[in-house]
Amino acid sequence: MTRAAGMLLIHGAWQGAWAWDAWRAPMRERGWHTHALDLPGNGADPARDAALGEITLDTYVEAVRAELDRLGGPCVIVAHSGAGVIASQVAEAVPERVAAIVYVAGMMLPSGMGYGELVEAASADVENASGIAPYLVWSDDGRVSRVPAAAALDIFLHDCPPDAARRAASLLTPQAEGGRALVAALSAARFGRVPRVYVEATLDRSVLLPLQRRMQALVPGARVRTLECGHVPQLAQPDALARIVCETLAELGITHQDLSAPHAPLPHLAP
Repeated sequence: MTRAAGMLLIHGAWQGAWAWDAWRAPMRERGWHTHALDLPGNGADPARDAALGEITLDTYVEAVRAELDRLGGPCVIVAHSGAGVIASQVAEAVPERVAAIVYVAGMMLPSGMGYGELVEAASADVENASGIAPYLVWSDDGRVSRVPAAAALDIFLHDCPPDAARRAASLLTPQAEGGRALVAALSAARFGRVPRVYVEATLDRSVLLPLQRRMQALVPGARVRTLECGHVPQLAQPDALARIVCETLAELGITHQDLSAPHAPLPHLAP
């Protein structure tokens, strides 16, 4: 049975809603009206971020649920990189509101496992498994990290159009560690019933391909699609990413629904 859905885009660490700018046009051409969320704590709204205090996975989940309420759901959640953990936890909280999750070079981790644990387990076998970690610059108290532009260009953006890569590197913001070291608590009955798509990036220098495939093995059941590109397919190959996402959602019986006008909010549903 075909289901109509909206689409909510969630960025990864050090980023903002701008990370999806290049991808929204090819998706619009295919009929999808996308909504890109600025996660709290990423610097897009300093007043809001200051009022929030410590950023946690719960902070992110509540922000995504509020956006789903605003849109009226159900939505396909497209999650890049570390946002995969957020998308998984949202699916656990409100599975009926999530039509599918698309992980774009994303962290599709099993319940109780953090990405650092995955990297540590793979480090003996996978060269450069730690990705961006050695290049991070930390605050004195170790609670906030930032990515130097040169490292971003080499690890995240090496295969993106040069001007677009430089713009993206310049827009990265400091990231609170509480919003980066995320661990989801998931169940087969809730998270496990949400359809999943995993878009792997074979040239990724951040979440390396062997790690992407370990996650696919640890959390089986996703439809896997492959792009020969680096960590940011939505900027490096926006048309190709749009094509495979739309084709795979169609295989799942999910089509676009125009949610350009907000619907009346729905009440929060108890997890």
